[in-house]
Amino acid sequence: MTICSSDEIIDEFELLTRDAGRVQQDTLRKILQLNADAEYLNRFNLERRTDSKSFKSCIPLCVHSDIESYIQRIADGDNSQVLTGKPITSLSVSSGTTQGKPKFLPFNDELLESTIQIFRTSYAFRNREYPIGNGKALQFVYGSKQVFTQGGILATTATTNLYRSWRFKEAMKDIMSQCCSPDEVIFGPDFHQSLYCHLLCGLIYSDEVQFVFSPFAHSLVHAFHTLEEVWEDLCADIRAGVLSKRVTTPSIRQAVSKILRPNPELASTIYNKCQNLSNWYGVIPALWPNAKYIYGIMTGSMEPYLKKLRHYAGHLPLMSADYGASEGWVGSNVNPTLPPEEVTYAVLPNIAYFEFIPLEKPKGEEMENSSSIHYIESEPVGLTEVEVGKIYEVVITNFAGLYRYRLGDIVKIAGFHNSTPELQFICRRSLVLSINIDKNTEKDLQLAVEEAEKLLSEEKLEVVDFTSLVDRSRDPGHYVIFWELNSDNASEEVLSSCANSMDLAFVDAGYVGSRKIKTIGALELRVLRKGTFGQVMNHYLSLGGAVSQFKTPRFVTQSNSKVLQILNRNVTQSYLSTAYGI
Repeated sequence: MTICSSDEIIDEFELLTRDAGRVQQDTLRKILQLNADAEYLNRFNLERRTDSKSFKSCIPLCVHSDIESYIQRIADGDNSQVLTGKPITSLSVSSGTTQGKPKFLPFNDELLESTIQIFRTSYAFRNREYPIGNGKALQFVYGSKQVFTQGGILATTATTNLYRSWRFKEAMKDIMSQCCSPDEVIFGPDFHQSLYCHLLCGLIYSDEVQFVFSPFAHSLVHAFHTLEEVWEDLCADIRAGVLSKRVTTPSIRQAVSKILRPNPELASTIYNKCQNLSNWYGVIPALWPNAKYIYGIMTGSMEPYLKKLRHYAGHLPLMSADYGASEGWVGSNVNPTLPPEEVTYAVLPNIAYFEFIPLEKPKGEEMENSSSIHYIESEPVGLTEVEVGKIYEVVITNFAGLYRYRLGDIVKIAGFHNSTPELQFICRRSLVLSINIDKNTEKDLQLAVEEAEKLLSEEKLEVVDFTSLVDRSRDPGHYVIFWELNSDNASEEVLSSCANSMDLAFVDAGYVGSRKIKTIGALELRVLRKGTFGQVMNHYLSLGGAVSQFKTPRFVTQSNSKVLQILNRNVTQSYLSTAYGI
């Protein structure tokens, strides 16, 4: 791959986005030409036509359940042209943390190339603002178990599909973001050993680290929380040049031992810096003095971790990574100086064909702050037809066999970069909490928790993590919010007030009305033992997931029995809201 300068990459991006409408039509034509004989397209009588009008009139909008049987056939070994012209040889596995059941999604070389383009583009804009030299990146990335389906198709997380690819590795070298850790650490069989070695390798190369990265903010917070617990052991390893006995995997021990040498001076420097920190504030710039920023996905379900991540980051900027999903990529962060709460993503018009379903609030609810509005939908519009300030649901047609696929994401059009829109992620559209006419989303839940957290701050307490449940075991059903706190010192008075605060923070009209007439019962706050969400993550990892893709489920269904068992056996206290009377 030819090494390109940041300026060349930016010039290429500028050229693509000046005539995004034409590029979109070319992209759709390429997708439909490559997959002209796909059974799915022929089912709807597209008859090899490649224009957008025919495509939209023939092919319906779809969700995963509409194509699940096609993907299952591929997983079972059907190598005919089911969804694509070329056979699908690997599958990406979505997290599946909410329902307890992961989804299969097709993955191919074209998706890999679009990933590389997205990463190169955002890197170029980052590098213009925060130039980095020939250093390294402290990357908390982890492979997952690779399984083969009944039909012999490789199924693993999207992250693993990337990091296993020689093509991806070459592209990452090109943009100078080599990981401090050897591959044996990334693909180690035990996450805890890999995390320990990521920290160790990062400290060994502490002066060379240019930025800190993990796919999700949650992984970053978890990594530095672990550092608080193991820093003395890490110093001992560096001082003696001998790897801790906690690392037992032979491949990891051998790879890390090659770069670990006795360095008492470095060990003493790290030890003194850690001892002098105030509650670990600013630990990242203290230990990695040449790091320029911290990078990872920080929007949506990752927002609750920003406060703690900023604590660890000190003065270093947090930079939200690009916008995509297991289904494919959408846009790059080309405005890297914006804080995560304001970040926008410029759509790359050549990586997929995009449509946007206009969403409008019903008359009389225009000023409603809740994100749980039952939106009125209009016909989808094209990439260049969206309007600034309006909100839409994203629809994607990609090179890997997804056609007019509803991502379920609500975005706001913040502006345009040339003729391509810049999107601001608002929330997932899917409902989280609903008993009858109430409709509350993940964002509504997050806002309710943040409102109650204000009561905790006076006692220097914080919510480590949270999730929710609809409990219908008694009538009327009610919302249950699970909290893990950083301390056991919260008073009953404060926690009772927190339950009331969350109950009142759900402002959806259906919820408020139902609470008033007692068709929804009092919200219940259940406080968990410290470490509970670590158990939830370990359960997910035991199913073959990767920690770098892990997202705490914000809503647990009754079908996800294992996670419910973990939560319920760790409840230490329970508080029912009295906000609407007893």
